[in-house]
Amino acid sequence: MKEYLVACVGKPSAGKSSFLNAVSDAAAKVGNFPFTTIKPNHGVAYVPIDCPCKRFNKSDQCAPKHGKCINGTRMVPLKIMDVAGLVPGASTGEGLGNQFLDDLRHADLLIHVVDSSGTTDAGGKVTIGYDPINDIDWLQSEIHSWIFNNLWKKWDGIRRRHVATASSTAETLAAQFSGYGANLVCVQRSLDRCGAGLDKLEEWGEETVRKVVDAFLEERFPTIIALNKIDLPDSDKNIDRIFRKYGPTKIVLTSALAEMFLRKLHSQGFINYIEGTEFFDLADDKNGLKPLPPTTLTRLEKVQDLVLFRYGNTGVTQTLKLAMDTLQLIPVYSVRNITSFGDGGAAGSKEKTGVFRDCVLVKKGTTMGELMGDMLGDSKKFCQYIETVGGVRCGESDEITLENNIISFKLTQEAVKKD
Repeated sequence: MKEYLVACVGKPSAGKSSFLNAVSDAAAKVGNFPFTTIKPNHGVAYVPIDCPCKRFNKSDQCAPKHGKCINGTRMVPLKIMDVAGLVPGASTGEGLGNQFLDDLRHADLLIHVVDSSGTTDAGGKVTIGYDPINDIDWLQSEIHSWIFNNLWKKWDGIRRRHVATASSTAETLAAQFSGYGANLVCVQRSLDRCGAGLDKLEEWGEETVRKVVDAFLEERFPTIIALNKIDLPDSDKNIDRIFRKYGPTKIVLTSALAEMFLRKLHSQGFINYIEGTEFFDLADDKNGLKPLPPTTLTRLEKVQDLVLFRYGNTGVTQTLKLAMDTLQLIPVYSVRNITSFGDGGAAGSKEKTGVFRDCVLVKKGTTMGELMGDMLGDSKKFCQYIETVGGVRCGESDEITLENNIISFKLTQEAVKKD
């Protein structure tokens, strides 16, 4: 099965490593100076979704193999990384540009972490009054230049080969874009974004190639913006201008450091914090939490005032949810028994059993047959049929939706015995 990867990108000192630490099990080095991150840091983030165990009154039996489920809220794992900071000129090798852009090709979606306070300049150095709109504009420009320059410098050869081989436009571009993790379907969707009139690649000029690269970027590297450091003084006025220019659709207000602080206090037993909300419990006579030291309590009150009460949450969990929605990912629960939703466990196994044990994320538009091939591999030849809740049988060409995402592959007895 494909594991989706989200990359935190942006200039140095914008808060990428803090964001990674806030949402995952990673331990990335954090520092308020440029290029704290040299090599990519990897972790696993957990995105909260509604688990079907609650709908079927089986929350007490839910036992995910990966992540966890608390009262019907399931934490689904999603791979995440932060990469070396990008600076203007990265596409020509400035800063750690070449390394950054090479790391980028593995990601399915980009979270552009932007310092909304304006307290770091384009290179990540401490300053005052910097306009964060600059960061949003030039990051996309640098990625565009990276891909366009790689393509345009060999365009004459590409054009000649295209004519000589009588390939389709999509086939020719797929060969060039494969190094960015793109396949023929991705390239065709990019061309569809451009509209009609692109069938004669041999006649394209620079303007058309740039147009195609822009469409490819939208398709291959969808980007959302995490406006970070929202609790710093100048953030409000910058946030207002950014929303007016770009709109709210792909923007989330975040404070990664506040989220890190709340999760740390929760793990240390000082508070009960509900991730993604403004709610937490302090120590009392009943809950067994430890009393907070006065200095820590003062800091917590500041987080309440500047982040939780003002914005309703730290924005970190909301960013992950938006990433999942933007990628159009659907959770799929594979069970052996479509009535009890259990996996049954392997014969003779002492492994913990329960309901809705397996959950994988698939792209919208994935068919039952494609999922069967991914999950069963060569064993798909032993599959007699696929069924969903209520014993409804599914065809291999049926698309997976939120209405049929609880499935059971019914295998022959021969396959079951081998298992």
